[in-house]
Amino acid sequence: MDLQPPCCAICNPESYHFNSRLFFKVHKTKCSCQVPLLSYRAMLLFFSENVSLLFKLYCLTVMTLVAATYTVALRYTRTTETVLYFSTTAVCIAEVIKLFLSLGILAKETGSGGRLLTSLKENVLGSPKELLKLSVPSLVYAIQNNMAFLALSNLDAAVYQVTYQLKIPCTALCTVLMLNRALSKLQWFSVFMLCGGVTLVQWKPAQATKVQMEQNPLVGFGAIAIAVLCSGFAGVYFEKVLKSSDTSLWVRNIQMYLSGIVVTLVGVYMSDGAQVMEKGFFYGYTHYVWFVILLSSVGGLYTSVVVKYTDNIMKGFSAAAAIVLSTVASVVLFGLQITITFSLGALLVCISIYLYGLPRENTTKLQPVEPKASKANLIHV
Repeated sequence: MDLQPPCCAICNPESYHFNSRLFFKVHKTKCSCQVPLLSYRAMLLFFSENVSLLFKLYCLTVMTLVAATYTVALRYTRTTETVLYFSTTAVCIAEVIKLFLSLGILAKETGSGGRLLTSLKENVLGSPKELLKLSVPSLVYAIQNNMAFLALSNLDAAVYQVTYQLKIPCTALCTVLMLNRALSKLQWFSVFMLCGGVTLVQWKPAQATKVQMEQNPLVGFGAIAIAVLCSGFAGVYFEKVLKSSDTSLWVRNIQMYLSGIVVTLVGVYMSDGAQVMEKGFFYGYTHYVWFVILLSSVGGLYTSVVVKYTDNIMKGFSAAAAIVLSTVASVVLFGLQITITFSLGALLVCISIYLYGLPRENTTKLQPVEPKASKANLIHV
C-alpha cells in the first residue's frame, strides 16, 4: 500500500490535506503547500484500525461486566430472596431467549425473510442428524448451567469466579484429546499455576457475613467441578462441529438452542415437575431473576462474537478483571471477608490466565487490513 503519494489534492483527487498533528505523525510527507498528506486508502486504514481497537475494547468491557454482574446477580437471587425460583425453569427460558436472538441475527445476516426461511428449512428442518449431533453439547451445557445455580447457592460469587477458571485446564485437556492439539510449555506451566491458585482459594475460603441462609461449600465446589468439566467438553465439541463444515455460526447456535429447549424442558419435568405443576412455571420470579436470565442469554451469544473478534490475551484480561469486580461487589453486597490465601490464590489465577493466553510465537509484522474487509466485519457484528 502506497502511504506516501507524491502530490497533493490539487493534482491527485485521491489525496487529502490534514492539518491535524495526529495525521502528520502518521504521514510525514509534505507537498509544495507544506500541508501533511495522507492518501485516501491510508485514511481509511487509519480509521479502520482505530475502530477495530475501539471495538475490541468495547468487547472486553462488555464481556467483563456481563461475567462479573451475572455471577453477583445470580448469587443475590439465590441468597436474599425469601421465595426461591426453580433454577431449571430459568435455564430453559434462557435457551428460548438465545434462540430468538440467534434467529434475529441470522435474519440480519441473510438479508431477507425468504433467505432466512430457506436457510432454516435446509439446515434445521431438513437436517435431523445435525440436530441430534448438537443435542450433545445442549445436554452438557444444560447440566453446566444448572450446576452454576447450585454452586452460587453455596459459594460466594468471588470464590465461584476464581474456582470456575478451572475450565481452562479442562478445556486444554479436551483440546489435546479431541482436537489433537499440543500445548506449549508455558501453557502447561500456567495450567499448573492456575490449579495451585484455585487450591489456595479453597484451602480457607473467604466467608460472607451478610448471608444468613445455610450453605454447603462442599456441594458448591462439587457443582463447580461438574460445571468446568461440562464447559471444557462442550466447548471443544462445539468447536469441532463448527470446523467440520462451513455452516454459519448462528445456524449452529439455532440448532443447539432448539435441542437445548427440549433438553431443559425434560430437566424441568424430571427435577421439579411436581412442584412446577403445583406452583407454576414462573414461581418465585422477580425483576432480579429476569435480569439474571437476560444476562445469561446475552452473555452466551456475546461470547461467540468475542471469540471471533478478540484474542486470548484480551479474554484473559477480561477474566481477571471479572474476578476483581466480583470480589469488590461481594465485599460490598455480601460482607465477604478476604483471607490471605484467597488473595494469593486469586492473584496466581489471574497471572496464569494471562500467561496461558500469550501467543506461542511473536508477531513481527502485522498484515495490512483492507478497508472493505474491515467494514464488512463491522457490519456483520
